[in-house]
Amino acid sequence: MNIVAKAARALKAPSRDIVAEHGLSPEEYRRLVDAIGREPSLTELGIFSVMWSEHCSYKSSRVWLKKLPTQGPQVIQGPGENAGVVDIGDGHAAVFKMESHNHPSYIEPYQGAATGVGGIMRDVFTMGARPIANMNALRFGAPDHPKTRHLVAGVVSGIGDYGNCMGVPTVGGETNFDPRYNDNILVNAMTVGLVDAKRIFRSAAKGVGLPVVYVGSKTGRDGIHGATMASAEFDEASEEKRPTVQVGDPFTEKLLLEACLELMATDTIVAIQDMGAAGLTSSSVEMADKGGVGIELELARVPTREEGMTAYEMMLSESQERMLMVLKPGVEVQAERVFKKWGLDFAVIGYTTDTGRLVVRHAGAVEADIPLAALAQAAPVYERPWTPKTPPAALDPHDVPAPNSLLDCLEIMLDSPHLASRRWIWEQYDHMVMADTVQRPGGDAAVVRVHGTQKGLAISCDVTPRYCAADPREGAKQAVAECWRNLTAAGADPLAITDCLNFGNPERPEIMGEFVGAIEGMAEACAALSFPVVSGNVSLYNETNGAAIPPTPAVGGVGLIPDIAQMATIALKRDGNLLLLLGAEHGQLGQSLYTQIMLERSHGAPPPVDLDTERRTGDLVRNLIREGAVSAVHDVSDGGLLVAIAEMALAGNQGVTLETAPDHLPAHALWFGEDQARYVVEAAPDKADAIHKAAALAEVPIRLLGRVGGDAIAITGETPLPLKTLRAVHEDWLPRFMAHG
Repeated sequence: MNIVAKAARALKAPSRDIVAEHGLSPEEYRRLVDAIGREPSLTELGIFSVMWSEHCSYKSSRVWLKKLPTQGPQVIQGPGENAGVVDIGDGHAAVFKMESHNHPSYIEPYQGAATGVGGIMRDVFTMGARPIANMNALRFGAPDHPKTRHLVAGVVSGIGDYGNCMGVPTVGGETNFDPRYNDNILVNAMTVGLVDAKRIFRSAAKGVGLPVVYVGSKTGRDGIHGATMASAEFDEASEEKRPTVQVGDPFTEKLLLEACLELMATDTIVAIQDMGAAGLTSSSVEMADKGGVGIELELARVPTREEGMTAYEMMLSESQERMLMVLKPGVEVQAERVFKKWGLDFAVIGYTTDTGRLVVRHAGAVEADIPLAALAQAAPVYERPWTPKTPPAALDPHDVPAPNSLLDCLEIMLDSPHLASRRWIWEQYDHMVMADTVQRPGGDAAVVRVHGTQKGLAISCDVTPRYCAADPREGAKQAVAECWRNLTAAGADPLAITDCLNFGNPERPEIMGEFVGAIEGMAEACAALSFPVVSGNVSLYNETNGAAIPPTPAVGGVGLIPDIAQMATIALKRDGNLLLLLGAEHGQLGQSLYTQIMLERSHGAPPPVDLDTERRTGDLVRNLIREGAVSAVHDVSDGGLLVAIAEMALAGNQGVTLETAPDHLPAHALWFGEDQARYVVEAAPDKADAIHKAAALAEVPIRLLGRVGGDAIAITGETPLPLKTLRAVHEDWLPRFMAHG
């Protein structure tokens, strides 16, 4: 009998209160005892609590995630590693992932957001890649909620400071305001990196007797039980969870990045894993389990910054800027020299074994001795009951009241929190550092040059939560399709996606039904668009006192532009050019921003997504871009057609004169409807015939919208709206809100 077993026999079993505080149900605790054949020590209980948490084990989502397409000829590494990897040709690969840091960011917005950025960058450079771009997807509560301005300020500052200090450009993202996020904001961070396709590092620790090495910052007491906290809903006592929020240091992470990449250039590393959620516990368990080995740790060797830390605290700490490596034997001195040069801690804290067990020693005592299979394969997997959501009936556009003036309506909409410029946010991010950003924030997709080449990576983050709340399946299809469309609009071939699936409490059948619907919608769209999922994250229990967020399956996509000289932007270019609409018009006003802003209602079914039409229309647009037939491209999304045109006009500082809309539908439905699979393109008059012929061949409807020119947006029968006026209201809302509330 081992030492822990003897100690456990002498001690009383943990109380029900202690077990509950660790996030384990009575049934899960019985399963734990059965798995190890005895009562656990407190350290073992803590280890199980984080490894079996929703955040680490995916116990409520794992059975459904298997439905997502994850393979394709471009996929080098799919889900299961620190990040996904896709081939972009010429020996290069793109590494990317998106993660949530929702609960920490609500409790402590600056550090929560900052450490979310730091964590996702470590996921990428752990694979051997140098991060080249960050993105984020942010959801805040209503602007008039007393916490919203404080949360926006803290989150944006945290994201900006960490990325700026790291010297990695933050190139775009999206931000929503909705009262349903009042008590549970979402902060989803995405990083993209570049790596030599033959030098990709993974986390499987294969081999016995190999040194296990700790590198980076010292371990402290910050972030203990962060993974468990992220796996529970909020209540009135949430502020008390502030100590579970990690504290970041981007300057140390920059050193860690350079040290890791320097060592990766040698032939010394067998496996490497970021110490993220659950810290030393998850990194050691996952590396050993994937490699089919055991692992022994001596915690007295762990560098700490606080006196008297216990084994429990060291194993569960989520202190930032740390890595765990398994090295080849005999290279420890060489590796230590690298990390000491960069001013970082380096310590050999254990070895791999052939036992299949995690053994943790501290101060001469065995604090944990657990079969790894009990922590990994034996983690609970639930097929929770679920109730499908019945979507609302489609909204007849003839039943939706019209505005007195289309252009007055446009001005009101662009002055709203939903459509106002996010310039105040992105100007706090350095989006030009590294000198490879070739399309800045504000367009359909950001574009970053593959350094030293003419290739570009297009990047976009997308989801429309109001669609998902009404119809999770159709809303999730739309999220994938819009991401694919945004990459296409920049001229890219969409390659793959990462996701961040944000939902409420999965133990409620209606919430689980939202999750199931979203997975099914994503799977359908990914398959139809050849857009596989290569990495991602599930964030559940996003609710407070039983009130859940809207289902928010955020999608981050990456596409390849073979030659950035052929990249498209949304800015209108030249007087006299034509504006053309590609795509069918149905006047879909269900769940539209027009009804939400102008009528203060969100009702009806969201616009349906026809994936065959999406593909045909997108392929047509991409071909037109590559052929040089169009000079500006913008997909039609939030706010509809007139909003898309206004955004193009503001981006290029070019006015437009628009034709009268066809009369088969109400004018406001045509101008503000949010029909899918549509793009507005600008083209020289001598290109029009070729574009019409290509559209006919692709069976894509096309309509002349008007001409570029002047300094206003003009529609027949209405007083023109000067761009100067529109720009002022569009760009003033967010700075005014942040300055005065």
